Amino acid sequence: MGMAKILIVDDDPFITKLTTKILTKIGYDTVLAAEDGARGLEAVEAHGPDIIICDLNMPGMDGLEFLRHLAERNAACGIVLVSGEEKRILQTAAQLAEAHRLNVLGSLQKPIKPDPLKALLDTYAAQQEAAKRGPIDVLSLKDIQDGLKSGCIDVFFQPKVSVADRRIVGVEALARWRGADGRLIPPIAFVPVIEDNGLIDEMTRQVFEKSIAVLADWWRKGLEISVAVNFSVDSLTRYEVFDLVSQAIAKEQADPGYVTIEVTESRIMDDIAAPLEILTRLRMKGLGLAIDDYGTGASSMQQLKRIPFTELKIDRAFVAGAPQDEEARAMLESSVSLAKRLGLSTVAEGVETETEWDLVAKLGVDVVQGYFIAKPMPADEVFVWAQEQGGLTSS
Repeated sequence: MGMAKILIVDDDPFITKLTTKILTKIGYDTVLAAEDGARGLEAVEAHGPDIIICDLNMPGMDGLEFLRHLAERNAACGIVLVSGEEKRILQTAAQLAEAHRLNVLGSLQKPIKPDPLKALLDTYAAQQEAAKRGPIDVLSLKDIQDGLKSGCIDVFFQPKVSVADRRIVGVEALARWRGADGRLIPPIAFVPVIEDNGLIDEMTRQVFEKSIAVLADWWRKGLEISVAVNFSVDSLTRYEVFDLVSQAIAKEQADPGYVTIEVTESRIMDDIAAPLEILTRLRMKGLGLAIDDYGTGASSMQQLKRIPFTELKIDRAFVAGAPQDEEARAMLESSVSLAKRLGLSTVAEGVETETEWDLVAKLGVDVVQGYFIAKPMPADEVFVWAQEQGGLTSS
């Protein structure tokens, strides 16, 4: 840990001195300093620091501009943002840095205190440890093209339970990749390659067809729950998607009322006409429509008004922050009350602790999914889990 090289970029020599002192005390002895962004970049070139502690407000090149230049250089170092500004500005700066794909460890308000700083630096140490265990090898395009043909796409399901009685009401289908050696590979290693190479429709088709087959099988065995499948906005610009969905449901004789399409909005929709038509036609067939990660997307309010959604999914970010963070809590509360007024059901994602469960329950969220309840698992495990929870209708 004392090996990590730290660069402080701050125009105030007093603060730099103080921060250096704190760092020495918690065991970091290689500390460099630069008084503005331009000098900071020179130091990055010359010394290749592991971690940069960066002030936002500096004369000359300020912290935000400095971050942009770091991003252009594809800097891999950990970044801690520091500011005397209000918390909102810090949060926005952190989001901006993440949008630049920088490794943001976190942000701190001045004056810096040792414990929170140490906690952020520890996360960097943990990342390094994880990296030593070997990076996740991203699959090659050829692996993916072959794998899509040979059935490497596997589907796991994460239970969703009703807050009122903790009974299972549905699952979310999640794509996994099973390598030739049987090992499971996480989405981060294949989804970006699939998206960048125009293969998302093929993956979605396979996940959807498998999910509907599983749903039909569960119903035959007395597990009468719903399934939600993610569709990226890119897929929803092609009219064939409507047929794909209709045919899979007809083939398995599934009840469309128990199928939900989750719309993931990774970017602003350029062409709203096609998704609007497809989603409305699916809704007319009786399928549910969920807006995913509400509050993190591009223009959620507008989408809610335009598309006949039935369900609003609240992103983990607002759930996790809410017990401590006023703003996350405000977002959470307003999302729930907006959903209620629009007659949508609400699903809180990523509930991991009793405290988070209590809070979403108190706010009147309808359904919860997350590790506090159950992790994603294969279809047969879901069935056993539901049986143990008493979720089957007596046959």
